[in-house]
Amino acid sequence: MVNNEKQIKRVSFFFYKDNEKAVAWEKKIRSWFEDKYPEVKIVPLPKDLNNCGTSPELVIALGGDGTIIEMARKANGCGVLLMGLNLGNIGFMASVRRSEDFLGGLKKVMDGKYRIDSRMKMAAEVIRGGKVISELSAVNEIVVQNPLGMVELAVDIEKYPLQYIRGSGVMVATASGSTAYNLSAHGPIVMPELSCFIITELFDHNIPTPSVIIKEDKEATIKVENFRENKKMTLTDSGESADVVIVADGADIFSLKKGDTIKIRKSDDSVNFVEVEPNYFFKSLKEKFAF
Repeated sequence: MVNNEKQIKRVSFFFYKDNEKAVAWEKKIRSWFEDKYPEVKIVPLPKDLNNCGTSPELVIALGGDGTIIEMARKANGCGVLLMGLNLGNIGFMASVRRSEDFLGGLKKVMDGKYRIDSRMKMAAEVIRGGKVISELSAVNEIVVQNPLGMVELAVDIEKYPLQYIRGSGVMVATASGSTAYNLSAHGPIVMPELSCFIITELFDHNIPTPSVIIKEDKEATIKVENFRENKKMTLTDSGESADVVIVADGADIFSLKKGDTIKIRKSDDSVNFVEVEPNYFFKSLKEKFAF
């Protein structure tokens, strides 16, 4: 592991209060800091992490991959370190997967014995009538889909036609997201520190085509060509019909119309995960898939 000189003086926690294991571990880790590193301040997680003056140096996320992703979505350009302690089932996004190793992993971080795994995020713009009407960001994936039917989509890379899809939709994932929804859609597994886009069709009615991995500096464009409006689903927040939607990390959702264009690019923000064990990703693959 790399010996990092950055001193951690302020630490915040992120977890859901209805998670009893997370609540118990927050108390245990807080007590551990008071005993082992009394100079470290445990501070509430700021609502605005864009203010680098008030941001903690380290955020400890307690929970499963969903919790860790939710925290990662808040990450910004202030260089905040994110350490996920797995209390869920999968743990691909976690820095430490087994609870018996939590405190040992934290000690490595406090002693500077860790590697920073900087991962890219994506930014998407929804354009309608020549105007940007919505902006979304994602750590794992951005999906354009018809939840109950078929949609026709044209996918371009740097204005060059890549795919024409007549099916459920298309997914654009990051390497971090390759082991999430992308994997369920039979997309490839990609080392998470690689900066790239993975474009995977969803139930295309044409001859199936493999996923395509695109370099990080390219821009992907998705145009909603056609779909049948049935208005059987609506979005709770807006009341708009949800025949075709764009969804970012399963969290942010926006209703689309015929003719809408979505532009997806690498975000200016990134996520700095803490890695305390060499070859952690490959060990996770071996444990989960018996590689």
